[in-house]
Amino acid sequence: MLTLPPGVQLFVATARVDGRKGIDGLAAFVRGQLAEDPLTGSMFVFFTRRAADRVRVLYWDRDGYVLVTKRLERGSYRVPWPRERGRVTIEAAELLLILEGIDLSGSRRRARWSPGSGVKRVSAHTSSH
Repeated sequence: MLTLPPGVQLFVATARVDGRKGIDGLAAFVRGQLAEDPLTGSMFVFFTRRAADRVRVLYWDRDGYVLVTKRLERGSYRVPWPRERGRVTIEAAELLLILEGIDLSGSRRRARWSPGSGVKRVSAHTSSH
C-alpha cells in the first residue's frame, strides 16, 4: 500500500510511458515533457504504454528519489483522462481509488470551497439578533 503524505501534489502523466524507464528516465520525462521540477517533493505518476497494467510513482524524499511500482497480474488500470501529452493534477484519494481498480471515468467532482474562491461559508450556528 502506498502512503501519501498530507498535502502532497500529485501529477499524472496523461500520455502512457515506456515501462522500462528507471528513475533517471522518469525524472528526465518530468523535467522535459511535464515541465516540472522532480525535486519539489511532488509525486509523479506514470502508467505504462503497452497495457496500462503497471503504474510507477516517482518522488524526491529529502536525499534521494523513491520509485514505487505496482504491476497487475490480470487486467489494467482505467485512467479517466485523454491520452495526450501533458499532465493532470489529482488528489491522493483519486489515485488510491484508481490503484484499487475503481473506474473514475463516470464520476464527477462536487463543488467545494477553497480560499479565494469567493464562495461564502454558511455557519450552522447563526444567531438571530
